[in-house]
Amino acid sequence: MRQKIREAVKRGHERVAVVCGAWHAPVLRWPLPPAAADVRTLRGAPRRKITLTWVPWTHQRLAYATGYGAGIASPGWYHHLWTAPDRPIVRWLAKVAQALRVRDLPVSSAHVIEAVRLAETLAGLRRRPLAGLAEVTEATRAVLCDGDELAVRYVTDHLVVGQALGSVNRDVPTVPLEADLTRTCRTLRVRREAQVRFHDLDLRRPIDQARSQLFHRLRLLGLRWIVPAESSVQSQGTFRETWQSRWEPEYSVAIVEASVWGTTVESAASARVDKIIAEGSLVALTETVERCLLADLPGALDRLLATLADKAALDADVVHLMDALPALARAQRYGDVRQTDTRALRKVSEVLVVRICAGLQRAVSSLDATNAATMRRRIDAVNTAIGLLSESVRNRWLDTLATMIDRTDVHGLLLGRIIRLLLDAERLSDVALRLQRALSAGVLAADKAAWVDGFFSDGALLLIHDAELRGLLDDWVCQLDDAQFVDTLPLLRRTFGTFGASERQAIAERVARGAESLDRPRSEEFDVELAAAALATVDLILGKRHG
Repeated sequence: MRQKIREAVKRGHERVAVVCGAWHAPVLRWPLPPAAADVRTLRGAPRRKITLTWVPWTHQRLAYATGYGAGIASPGWYHHLWTAPDRPIVRWLAKVAQALRVRDLPVSSAHVIEAVRLAETLAGLRRRPLAGLAEVTEATRAVLCDGDELAVRYVTDHLVVGQALGSVNRDVPTVPLEADLTRTCRTLRVRREAQVRFHDLDLRRPIDQARSQLFHRLRLLGLRWIVPAESSVQSQGTFRETWQSRWEPEYSVAIVEASVWGTTVESAASARVDKIIAEGSLVALTETVERCLLADLPGALDRLLATLADKAALDADVVHLMDALPALARAQRYGDVRQTDTRALRKVSEVLVVRICAGLQRAVSSLDATNAATMRRRIDAVNTAIGLLSESVRNRWLDTLATMIDRTDVHGLLLGRIIRLLLDAERLSDVALRLQRALSAGVLAADKAAWVDGFFSDGALLLIHDAELRGLLDDWVCQLDDAQFVDTLPLLRRTFGTFGASERQAIAERVARGAESLDRPRSEEFDVELAAAALATVDLILGKRHG
């Protein structure tokens, strides 16, 4: 930088202005030190070709609140002053009122008039020719927000600071990846905006499919500009996705960093997958399969599946295989909406299931309570995943579980869960006998509670509708002595705490009635006089009229 200043002086310029960061300023003050030291420092330094570009900035990045020490506190306010043609205070407070109405806060024209009067009065008392930010903020707090600091903070964030995003001329040179991303976003009508925007995608539409592929490719590249979000639309189908976008200046730098992977978004994402293939674990590979399908990278997917098959064949750890299967099974669903060929995924999944079934008996042997709880979660995940595969694979899995229900070296938590899964699959007919045996007098209270936790966790409907199981469990609780009850209660509460309030109430009603089931028709007559008000409302809803 000093060399460039010296060159400018030699060309005859007497006054040289330097635009730089505050950190560089002290070494650029005039007079400059002798040039010989700088020449010696630069001699022999490697030369590299570089391309310069501009990065768009936001109002939030200009504010002090972001930690940028050379920034300003209120860029949105100053932008308003420069762009308001006349009456800036009136226009500003009208803008504040509009922003508050968006949040469903009651702000009328009378509020704006009173706020303008208060701001001008405060400026007069302080001997100022025009109200400034301090005066309009106080008027906003007192009149428009009724002293609500949360509303004032909202005005500060969205107007005083603002969310405006700058722009860069299209002729400014940039890296090829950035150019491809800009071109793709223009085609798909995806805009870079500083404010939060939600994208509800219907994957049955071609343009939304293309947007989804772009968003998933950006995720593979680590660009967090657009991330998955919760949808406000209630849908259980796989054809809908919801994303949330918000552009930050750092993403321009992140795109430059990601350009080492390729010149287009598709090629860069494929190269990033190749990096995971070379270094990733079995679980990482299966998770990447799902993301690769969503991003529509068929070439990378073929290489990924080949590597996955080889690693699965060499990995003897059943835990790794169980952790890998769910993501692989989920990925097969995308053949429906996205029209993706998932036959290769099905073959790899079936190989994983065969290896899991072969090693599961050893994996569940002699586990303590902590490891048993972890294994139970894995068994639940595998059982759910296998439900997405073929019937033959599911039968193999259930047959494997059936071989473990009579073993004595399996933790009660796992035994209870396995028997519950077999019951749900209609593979067992003696569940009541097994429950009675597990809760018999010779079994320790902690082991009984573990078995109950494994069997009844997330099984409220089972207790509500199966009177025999409910009666056995009730009899067991009634037979506990005081010491056993105190020891068992925290363990049971952990199980039944997962039930909803209405489910617990329904179970309690059935237990209180004993043998009588609420499912039977009631013999008592209705009190017509007591129900008259409710019946009149029903008649009104149905459109009936009383004479």
